[in-house]
Amino acid sequence: MQKRKATRQISVGDVKIGGGAPPSVQSMTNTDTRDWRGTLGQIRSLAKAGCQIVRVAIPDSEAARALAKIAARSPVPVIADIHFNSLLAIACVRNGASGIRINPGNIGGEDAVAGIAEECAKKNIPIRVGANSGSLPAKFAAGLHLAGEGRTEALADALVESAIAQCRMIERHGFRDIKVSLKASDVRATVMACRKFSLKYDYPLHLGVTEAGGLLRGMVKSSVGIGALLLDGIGDTIRVSLTADPVEEVKAAIMILEAAGRRKACPELVSCPTCGRTEFALEKLLHKVEAEIEKLKGKGRKFKPAKIAIMGCAVNGPGEAKDADIGMSGAKDGGLVLFKKGKVIGSFAEAEAMRRFKKLMTELLVAGN
Repeated sequence: MQKRKATRQISVGDVKIGGGAPPSVQSMTNTDTRDWRGTLGQIRSLAKAGCQIVRVAIPDSEAARALAKIAARSPVPVIADIHFNSLLAIACVRNGASGIRINPGNIGGEDAVAGIAEECAKKNIPIRVGANSGSLPAKFAAGLHLAGEGRTEALADALVESAIAQCRMIERHGFRDIKVSLKASDVRATVMACRKFSLKYDYPLHLGVTEAGGLLRGMVKSSVGIGALLLDGIGDTIRVSLTADPVEEVKAAIMILEAAGRRKACPELVSCPTCGRTEFALEKLLHKVEAEIEKLKGKGRKFKPAKIAIMGCAVNGPGEAKDADIGMSGAKDGGLVLFKKGKVIGSFAEAEAMRRFKKLMTELLVAGN
């Protein structure tokens, strides 16, 4: 894994982005922002799942007014997502947004961008500019008629050129608290674009694969794209875009950060894929352990960085899982073997094993929380 790319630091509310800060997790509400109570409820659910920054769509002035109530009550910073109307962006800055997401190319021209930059500077809040494969200006789209690798590279170059043009438009007005996203539904083009941009600029990067798809397909595409960049040392904040409950986006983002070594797993839960040696319902047991972890977290309990292993047989546990803090595996007598730090505690019937295992899990909790 490469060393983190050095980027300048900005702040979205109390969340630091770039400058060596840990990559943060973002999501976006799919509620009607004008329904401020419903939107706030979803934000609270996202925050509980581990989301650190939330974005909301602002389609009209009613949504901009609702943002004032949402931002005042939100447990995490709220970014206003605006297109086509600079007055909405200015209203959201004044109504408490912690950040603004615009596309300078469609917000109304140079004067509109100048007005937004001036308001954001007054409130000391950043602007995110986004280059997206679905909304590239025509002047950057040359070469997109090509096929295969030629089109992939042309798309990546177009995303970079568009992002640079957007940044320069804002910079002309003396504003540099900017973060940048370069996204395509093509994973390779997304990765290529972020790598190219990262070589030229030190603006913090927001990572994601746009229009990634449903839960499974979207998680796979996002994991490949975001994970590749994180392993390159690129990326300061991430969003996993899924056609699913936004809470699933947050869960996936956290898992990607953990898998890429950019966040400590608290806890890391590992399990074997099972084989013919498995003589009990391992998947069912795994779900029970996952539910217990979520139950404890739901009560506000926090885990230390730890590894929990649920394995099918003695070959994998405690054998291959001997580095786990605690674990369970199938036993020859039909019961379950409990082990801790590679040492066997004993073999027990499933109900007793689970009772004991729950107690072992509490030993992995941070004291006093």
